[in-house]
Amino acid sequence: MWIGLAFLWLPVVLLIAYAFSADRLPFRWGGFSLRWFTALWANERLVEAAWLSLRVAAGAATLAVLLGGCIGWAMARGGPSRGRAILGALAGAPLVLPEVVTGLSLLLAFVALENAVGWPAGRGALTVLLAHATLGAAYVAVVVQARLATSDRDVEDAAADLGATPWVAFRTVTLPLMAPSLVAGWLLALTMSLDDVVLASFTSGPAGTTLPVALFSMLRLGMTPEVNALAAVLLVLAGAALGLAGWVLRKRG
Repeated sequence: MWIGLAFLWLPVVLLIAYAFSADRLPFRWGGFSLRWFTALWANERLVEAAWLSLRVAAGAATLAVLLGGCIGWAMARGGPSRGRAILGALAGAPLVLPEVVTGLSLLLAFVALENAVGWPAGRGALTVLLAHATLGAAYVAVVVQARLATSDRDVEDAAADLGATPWVAFRTVTLPLMAPSLVAGWLLALTMSLDDVVLASFTSGPAGTTLPVALFSMLRLGMTPEVNALAAVLLVLAGAALGLAGWVLRKRG
């Protein structure tokens, strides 16, 4: 276990350490310096791409929860039918298809829509958001379905027996049962959107360059230690988010 953890985390630790190197080469130590954090803040392209990635990821995760939550509920509570089986197969297709196939199909769909109705007008942040939401909804649906499949349906039936309408029973009983899976699905979709390169490469344009796509394009010209500084900032933000979540859970407990 320790060998596996060292294999995973040692490169990350080295990456963060080299963020404080004064040398221009990303993986050579040249003395302690904060110059690359200053350069990162002045790099408008990377900063803008980072903010765009956060906005796209948050929007895609929210849309994925709305769509995937409905799909997961329908598959768990819809009852046996041919339509339910077809819905499950279509919803789970993005999980098994290569992202290259999914990205190309979404690109063709956006081009066909633009030619037919004039929307979306070109590729940008909106098309990337829709692409990421499409993929994220499949994961959310699986998580929600698994949650509802293991929950006690007698509680929902009891609410109906006591006179609750279907909407009231869903809002007061089913939705709280789904809440942990919705939060987990939102975080999963957010992480996948922040990490995606393939779908964004197919569906983005000059005005919709996300951070992974910007970093991938920098590989052609050569990385600079600004990338190391960016990795350090992202790691600190992720650690702070995890710490805050742990503190909230302890307070609730």
